[in-house]
Amino acid sequence: MTGFENVGRVEADPLLRMECGVCWTVYDPAEGDPRGRAEPGTPFAELPDDWCCPTCDAPPSKFMRVDDDR
Repeated sequence: MTGFENVGRVEADPLLRMECGVCWTVYDPAEGDPRGRAEPGTPFAELPDDWCCPTCDAPPSKFMRVDDDR
């Protein structure tokens, strides 16, 4: 499985961190979007339909699950 195949499964974990496959920016639900388009506590699966990477403007489909032991 490639990292991009897990995008449809992100709703299972509201604390799941996702990483942009273009610029490697990490979306952390605890922090939200630094541009203010998502309040802290917003799960990746609940981001607005027009949301994109705050660093490179990549769409959510380019994000991959961050597997870590937080």
